[in-house]
Amino acid sequence: MKDLLYSSILLAMVMATAGCSDTPERSLPILGNREVVNGDTVYPTVQAFSFVDQDSQTVNNASFDGEAYVVDFFFIHCPTICPKVKVQCKRIYDRFLDNPHVLLLSHSIDVRNDTVAALHRYAEKLEIKTAKWHLVTGSEDEIYGMGDDYFSVARKDTTLPGGFDHSGRLILVDKNRHVRSFCDGTDPKEVDRFMDDIDLLLKEQYSPKK
Repeated sequence: MKDLLYSSILLAMVMATAGCSDTPERSLPILGNREVVNGDTVYPTVQAFSFVDQDSQTVNNASFDGEAYVVDFFFIHCPTICPKVKVQCKRIYDRFLDNPHVLLLSHSIDVRNDTVAALHRYAEKLEIKTAKWHLVTGSEDEIYGMGDDYFSVARKDTTLPGGFDHSGRLILVDKNRHVRSFCDGTDPKEVDRFMDDIDLLLKEQYSPKK
């Protein structure tokens, strides 16, 4: 079922971006199943959350109030995709470092080992600013429960390397808590396209209206 949902979302993204060379005013879709309530279209939003970051600060929806942010799921000692994804996250971090409207949020799915102290050391290794990029931990149920909101995967699986099943997706959330784009975070070309989507969202939500 999830694969079908992801396929539908990808189709929506392709349709939204088709012919972009002829339609420079294209916009990103709002992803997910929408409902019509009393004649109004209601779009899905990211649920309320509260985690703790690498500096022991509480990170919740208010931490991103009015700003766009990029989401991923990882764990520090991941033997497979996480190192590749973090290289691409760092590219995004560097490109939008001076733009206050773009933040990053990385959820650790190894809550036992990725303590606040471990996340702090990892952040120092990445040479990142906490105010720009939050590496968070919390309860397993709360962390794993965020996966569906972001059309991603985050769960334990002892049959897999490292003991976790997780997606390498990077997900773009807008200032209204709507998911607007995602990409394969292990593929630099996909991430190039994703950063173009971030630029498009910034133009849509933060440029002065004419």
